[in-house]
This record gives sequence, structure tokens and C-alpha cells, in this order.
Amino acid sequence: MATRISSRNARFQQLQTLLTNRNKRHRAGEFLVQGVRPVTMAVEHGWEIRALLYDGERRLSQWARDLLAAHPGVEHVRMAPDLLAELAEKDEAELLAVVGMRPDDLDRIETGPDFLGVVFDRPSQPGNVGAVVRSADAFGAHGVITTGHAADAYDPKAVRATTGSFFATPVVRAPSTAEVMAWVEQRRAAGVPVVVAATDEHGDAEVSGFDLTQPVLLLVGSETAGLTRAWLDAADVTLSIPMTGSASSLNAANAATVVLYEARRQRLAR
Repeated sequence: MATRISSRNARFQQLQTLLTNRNKRHRAGEFLVQGVRPVTMAVEHGWEIRALLYDGERRLSQWARDLLAAHPGVEHVRMAPDLLAELAEKDEAELLAVVGMRPDDLDRIETGPDFLGVVFDRPSQPGNVGAVVRSADAFGAHGVITTGHAADAYDPKAVRATTGSFFATPVVRAPSTAEVMAWVEQRRAAGVPVVVAATDEHGDAEVSGFDLTQPVLLLVGSETAGLTRAWLDAADVTLSIPMTGSASSLNAANAATVVLYEARRQRLAR
């Protein structure tokens, strides 16, 4: 199905809400994906493509033409360049995708003897969510869980910051500690001895001295307040990152990256 948008009509406004309005984005169950690599990764990992938006006044690249040809059954939207650029949040945009969301089901995250997962509690910045997802993918984690009143992982800023890793690594929202810990207990009952390890500047052990080759769920707190008391109480151990200099702590995304790297280093050294 082919349509055209050359003005700020109702369809354009509907697409714009996917960019700017979290509630309407989740009500529709779909989100905007910007950039060649993220769109390509969404397709490669089997996400549902609902619409393809493209510049109707330029010759498209072979990549864009192939993508349109491979999805004849979805809506093809030929757009005025300035309107497409507004949705892409950059000039000279060629093609965007509207992609269906996946369910917030913790069982989307695979668990086994080598399980490595991340909980990011109450992140306030979409870009930090994206950075954690990117690091999780890079260092072999099986999924990322956001908890509490958190930035939206489907925010285009978050998705863009993952540079495509969002589509390869399950990202699931959970309301609170209780739901995640119930899932952890189910995994333990099924024979996967998951250790819940919190990151905290006053940790029980330094991260390099703790065995991260066992099944581990890492906890990272919000950028401003750290982990909640509920999460600290739920943790089996708290880990600190040794630092020098005047800094007392790291940005949440940086801290997650350090611990994920250490887990990967230990696992490769086994």
C-alpha cells in the first residue's frame, strides 16, 4: 500500500506522536526507527515492519530500494523531504521504519549456565538506556530490564543510541523489584543459580575480585539516586569499581559498561 505525505496532515501528525509522545507510542504499539544500521538490524532480527517512510523527491539508494521491494505488504509512505527530515531528526534523511513493539515479557530473556543480564533501575535519560543496551550486546549479555518510573526504551533517542543493538538484545520493562525477583526465583527453581549483584561505590567486593562467570543479574541504579533500598536488599552481593582521582562515582551507563566488560573478560579467560 502506497501513500503520500506532502503536508502536516493527520497521518503525519500520527507519525510525529511516535517521535514525541510516549503514551501514544505505547498505545499504538509501534515506534520510529531512524538510521540505516538500526533499520537493517530490525529487519535482520525479525521485528515487525509496519511502514516504511521515504524521501519521495530523490533517487533512493540500492539499500532503500531493496528494503521497499522486500516489504510489499506494508505501508509505503512517500514523503516531502522536509517532513521526513523532521521525523528523522536530521537533514538528508532517506528512509525510516515504523516497527511494532515486542511484549514486556521477562521470558524473552534467555537464561542458562552462562546467563548475564542487566537491570537498569529508574533511568532518567533515554540516551543512557541506549548506551547500556549497546554495551550489553557488545559484551554478551542476554537482556536488559528497566524497572520503576524509567525513561522509555522505545524513545527514538534510546533506540538510536544503541546503534542497532536494541533489536539484537531483548529489552524489557518491569514495574518493580518484585516482578523481576519473582522471575529470578523461577529461574533458580529451574536450576539456574542466578546471583543478583548490585553495583555500588560502597560494595562488599571489588568487581575484579568477584566471580562473574556464574549466572549473574547485574543491578545498575539511576543516574542521580542510585539503586533503591528494595534492590539493595534483594542483592546477594554489592560490587564496587575501584577508582582513583577526584571522581566518587561513574555515570550509570559507564559503570554498567565497566562491569559488563569485566564479566566478558572473566568468561573468556575460563
